[in-house]
Amino acid sequence: MSIKSYRPVTPSLRQRKVVDASHLSKNGPEKSLLVKISNKSGRNNTGRITVRHRGGGNKRQYRVIDVKRINDDIYGVVVSIEYDPFRTSNVALVNYINGDKSYILATNGLKVGDRIVSGKNSDIKMGNCLPLENIPVGTFIHNIELVAGRGGQLVRSAGAVATILGKNNDYVSIRLPSGEIRLIHEKCRATIGQVGNLDYRNRVVGKAGASRWARKRPSVRGSVMNPCDHPHGGGEGKSPVGRARPLTPWGKPALGYKTRNKRKKSKSFILSRKKK
Repeated sequence: MSIKSYRPVTPSLRQRKVVDASHLSKNGPEKSLLVKISNKSGRNNTGRITVRHRGGGNKRQYRVIDVKRINDDIYGVVVSIEYDPFRTSNVALVNYINGDKSYILATNGLKVGDRIVSGKNSDIKMGNCLPLENIPVGTFIHNIELVAGRGGQLVRSAGAVATILGKNNDYVSIRLPSGEIRLIHEKCRATIGQVGNLDYRNRVVGKAGASRWARKRPSVRGSVMNPCDHPHGGGEGKSPVGRARPLTPWGKPALGYKTRNKRKKSKSFILSRKKK
């Protein structure tokens, strides 16, 4: 993978950079694994906008991803690496020897023709899925379950990777990409390796139209609004915020504040909170 740039034939293309997709499969997606999803444009069931700055964009079909990986001891072959419009990472289409087909998150380094397998007896190899109790300390993992059998919920975006730090009793300590160190039960599963498409973070949108393709509508700065529309509004010329800290249109701290419930049951599983 690499970053692709454009000849500056227009001002908008001068800065634009995208991830080179020449290594992806040229065939269309597997039709049996597609689901139609309609665009709500940020509106609720009454038609009111509840999430701003959404709407338009290209049509998309959702790829059903196998995050549970419960086909134990059944080998599969990667037949294609494909683009997924609903996630930052690429997906891999796997054909199993029993005739099943499924999409999985494409591990970094996974290629067409590679064999993968799930189960506690699997090798420590990229793309294989095992219970945490069968994965050695120091291994890079992704697509981690929080509850055994529920399917992977953590570390699924492009380039994300977690590390197993140690094992104690029935729990495994894992360092997540945020820096948080968390205990997860050893019966939960994880996939070996790092999520692919590492260069996704280096892309440059370059032009407004590319954001519209991605269903993002323009946003307006609060400082150019009237006082009745935003806490930052009003004043003559370029006025400062005028508040102790930046606020959202509804008066909440714009730079974030702690929302985690102190009595949440999973608090005891967090050994070290994520770094700011």
